Amino acid sequence: MRFLYTKNNLQGGEKLLERFFEILPGLTSWSIILGMILLSFYKITVAATIIIAFYLFWILRLIYMTIFLVLSYFRLRMEQKTDWMERIKIIDRMRDNSDIAIPQKIRGDLRKRLSDFIHERQLVDLLKNNDTPPMSKDIIHLVIFPIIRESSEIIDLGMKSLSRQPFPTNRMVVFFALEERAAPEIKSGIITLEKKYKDQFMDVQTIIHPQNLPGETRVKGANVTYAAKRAVEFFSSQKISLENIIVSCFDADTVVSKDYFSCLTYTFLVTPRRIQRSFQPIPVYHNNIWDVPGFARVIETGSSFFQLIEATNPDKLVTFSSHSMSLKSLVDVGFWPVDMISDDSAIYWKSLIHYDGNYRVVPMYVTVSMDIAGSRSLFKTAKSVYKQKRRWAWGVENFPIVMRAFLKQSPISFRDKVRYGFKLFEGHISWATWGFLLSFIGWFPILIAGREFETSVLYYNAPRISQTIFHLALLSLFVSIILSTKLLPQKKSADSFWFKIGHALEWLAIPFILVIFSSTPSLDAQTRLMLGKKMEFWVANKRSFPPQKTNKPS
Repeated sequence: MRFLYTKNNLQGGEKLLERFFEILPGLTSWSIILGMILLSFYKITVAATIIIAFYLFWILRLIYMTIFLVLSYFRLRMEQKTDWMERIKIIDRMRDNSDIAIPQKIRGDLRKRLSDFIHERQLVDLLKNNDTPPMSKDIIHLVIFPIIRESSEIIDLGMKSLSRQPFPTNRMVVFFALEERAAPEIKSGIITLEKKYKDQFMDVQTIIHPQNLPGETRVKGANVTYAAKRAVEFFSSQKISLENIIVSCFDADTVVSKDYFSCLTYTFLVTPRRIQRSFQPIPVYHNNIWDVPGFARVIETGSSFFQLIEATNPDKLVTFSSHSMSLKSLVDVGFWPVDMISDDSAIYWKSLIHYDGNYRVVPMYVTVSMDIAGSRSLFKTAKSVYKQKRRWAWGVENFPIVMRAFLKQSPISFRDKVRYGFKLFEGHISWATWGFLLSFIGWFPILIAGREFETSVLYYNAPRISQTIFHLALLSLFVSIILSTKLLPQKKSADSFWFKIGHALEWLAIPFILVIFSSTPSLDAQTRLMLGKKMEFWVANKRSFPPQKTNKPS
């Protein structure tokens, strides 16, 4: 019997188990935060020892993350000039001839040589797995845009990016997944867009998602699932195999980079066991980057950095925001959850469980750009960013369901269950606690030190240890500032230089930004789950900004 990926309608022991794992993350995070505060007052030597040990662990992890951030950024830049369509043709020829046309000598600069080397290794791996890919001419892309209150101007930017792809647009289908409760002006705008782009793609359809369907709650997953089911009916009527259809679920404000679908097609074809894979681009938040306050720029650049780091370790990568997968696998696992807020990460865990642990996320070194949550005032923008981060942190709702599945799902090895469970648990705990420990609680032992502690060896050596850690952290911050200025789109204007200088200085506020817009919303989400409170799906405020003609595309 297939495990039902839901927390609803549980009975007896299942319900108690779910409740236990709902409480565990919040209880652990609060125990760490309050425990360290109490130790600082009553067992100051113990508190100082733990803090120093934590700082040492944190700086080692920071160095590790910085190294892989640089490597991942280099890979992203390395692939910018890759001719993905030419590589697709190589795979097609390989399929016809059962051979790989590997050049005798790799030519070009270092970046091109490395890119070609990786490409060749992927082809060799494909042959070793005896996995015959479909012909590229048989690949169809389905793109789903969930819409409830996003204006047609916002979505039009994404549609333009789709229409300018080198991949043939006559093999692309676009579904506007429109909520029935959307305002009339939103509906009319979408109908206008459908007519505008109808002839530029294989098909463009508007799918109205009815309200209050049985078993559904007001979440994005219910909307896109309804649209995906209509898509299955559409492709079945066209006698197109679901195995050759790649579905991309994009936020309404998503703008894809110029080679997104050619890169996605190549990655899909060259990946063994492609049906049991998701494909994750690097999300960046550049659409309105120069129109939001500095704290919003820093926190969203940090989100992009995190995804860049995660991309270097596919075994730990989880789908996030806009992503792609086979429509066949989406049907097999039962589509996105229709009663959960965190649909983007939930579909990964749901797929992992369905395929008995044989499911992976494949990173793609190509970007998709979205809006930073914003509004017309500083306070409202801060409120929007906070709510968006809390919604992301609500991904902790997957933890109790995944743990229940692991306790029941025998085909997954015990080692993998522990590895996946720890990653999910530790990720949310560090998200909720590290900002507080680094910015405030870590200073408590020194600020309230008594005479006994002041005369100890630990008190004497603590400043030296802290100074070393501080210098190493500054080095990592310096690297982050440099990469952030390179990752941001260019702003060619009279004050562009001062914008870049200002952005660099914005990173100095990172301790406060981490606490207010990272750890606090995460702790908020865990506390709500711990107390059994429901959270409604919150749609981030999106503003439509005229495209900067001088901006260089990501």
